Amino acid sequence: MLGLPMMALGLFVFMLDTVPYQQLQQQLKWRLPSNSRVGQRPAYQFAGPDEETITLTGVLMPEITGGDTTLALLRLMADQGKSWPLIEGTGNIYGFYAVESIDTTRGDFFSDGKARRIEFTIALKRTDSSLIDTLGAITHGVLELIQ
Repeated sequence: MLGLPMMALGLFVFMLDTVPYQQLQQQLKWRLPSNSRVGQRPAYQFAGPDEETITLTGVLMPEITGGDTTLALLRLMADQGKSWPLIEGTGNIYGFYAVESIDTTRGDFFSDGKARRIEFTIALKRTDSSLIDTLGAITHGVLELIQ
């Protein structure tokens, strides 16, 4: 029985059977450059949003969850260097993200050397400029397909 989707990155679905993450960390930044002023504090100017990253961490138990094969699928996506829509199982759309890095630590080995436990960290970097632009592009693409 397949579990419910936790999140999807493009066509890759994070769920209990594939790569169930235990923690999601989102980092949002804004640019506030400063100008030095004589006898006063620096003046700051809001220059807009900066980088946005999401980090997923967790532990895979290949006997129960996904393992090397599911991580290999994510690696193939990363090797393409493309951006993929990131959508939470609740329907929340985060935007378009590219896989920046995948870190794994293997432990508790079987006698053949296969890991029973794989700890992972997947770093995703947002690549689109705004969700409004993204949704507009998706809507425009869908309308072109319909016509």
